[in-house]
Amino acid sequence: MISASHITYYHLCHRKLWLHHRGMRMEDNSQAVAEGQLIGKTTYTRRPQRWRELDLGPLKIDHYDPHTNTVREVKKSPKLEHAHIAQVKYYLYAMEKRGIHGARGVIEYPKHRRTTEVSPLTDADRREIMGWEAEVQRIVSLPQCLPLVKKGYCRNCAFRDFCFV
Repeated sequence: MISASHITYYHLCHRKLWLHHRGMRMEDNSQAVAEGQLIGKTTYTRRPQRWRELDLGPLKIDHYDPHTNTVREVKKSPKLEHAHIAQVKYYLYAMEKRGIHGARGVIEYPKHRRTTEVSPLTDADRREIMGWEAEVQRIVSLPQCLPLVKKGYCRNCAFRDFCFV
């Protein structure tokens, strides 16, 4: 089963994806992850109760408004926005596969007072997401951990100690 974490890690680091798939959860010890979770839980507390959790099996969408057919994600920083957009697009794709069509997404970065809109999926998006799924399956089925590829955001990664110590 492919989760939102699989898609996010596919866009960030294939090594992290491979490790995560095998049950390695370094996020529990990460201050940055804890701060991001706190922002997600404590921001926008006065919003109407229209937002619902949507359980799609391996995917859990924390904020879905069935009246406007909108998925909302709250993130700490837009630094890795390409991965956040991919995650929301994957949510929209999974919703379509379950009969919820035409949904859109909103990614909010409260610390930066910024919002990014994610439009309903196009045919090109759907083809691209199918490619992501195939690549995720290929990567997680590899017999050995992938080699380290240094990236600019490695120093804040929850897996940093695993990769560099």
